[in-house]
Amino acid sequence: MYLSAEEITWPEITAFLGLLVAVLFLFGFTVASWLEYRKLKVAGQQQEDLRQLVRRYEQLAENSMDAQQRIATDVADLRTRTASIETILRTVE
Repeated sequence: MYLSAEEITWPEITAFLGLLVAVLFLFGFTVASWLEYRKLKVAGQQQEDLRQLVRRYEQLAENSMDAQQRIATDVADLRTRTASIETILRTVE
């Protein structure tokens, strides 16, 4: 069964073209929505990575601050000991 130009009517062509446009529109909308979803997902992952990096930085800064305070305490203790040793040495002379 061959289709010839006489068998297809204008309403059928219009309906076919309308259906084709609707399908293409839905396909385009689906692809655009999927791309937007992927973009949001990637942006969310980047934000989570950034939050994790900030948490690691804050933890490192906190640990560094603790270490600095311990070192400052040790240095103060050494100064006190050095001063007491100097005092003892001066009294011995």
